Amino acid sequence: MERHTLAILVNDQPGVLTRVANLFGQRNFNIDSITVGPCEEEGLSRMIVTTGGDETRVDQLRKQLIKLIDVIDVIHLSKDPMVAREILLVKVKASPSQRTELNGIVEPFRASVIDIGPESLIIQATGDTAKVDALLTLLAPYGIEELTRTGTVAMARSIVNTPIHS
Repeated sequence: MERHTLAILVNDQPGVLTRVANLFGQRNFNIDSITVGPCEEEGLSRMIVTTGGDETRVDQLRKQLIKLIDVIDVIHLSKDPMVAREILLVKVKASPSQRTELNGIVEPFRASVIDIGPESLIIQATGDTAKVDALLTLLAPYGIEELTRTGTVAMARSIVNTPIHS
């Protein structure tokens, strides 16, 4: 199943998130991730939603979303080049003797240890979903005690085919 990323510009009003989420459910779409926050224009918020489905169904969903009260615009970001990132915080079991080994795993991902406890570390990582998933796969054998990750945040690329950082 294809993964799609939608940017939904909405009025910053109570109940908007509920209406958007309900529409996804009514149309039998699962929300894989959702992030919502203020945007460049006061009084508006931007939702970034990732979901699965075929292109035709997602285009229908986009057309139905735009009809909702307080929805200003819906952009299908994944149709064109985009930048997408997640943030991960993960607490991993780590005895003092394992810390150097774990640092060797964390460094290539440009992640960082942000807290050290007697028997655990908290690691912060930023990247696309595949990078975050790959880091988690490598950390799993040590024992993941707790993890939290943001949903995807994304924007269309300004200049096509000239990435600064991947």
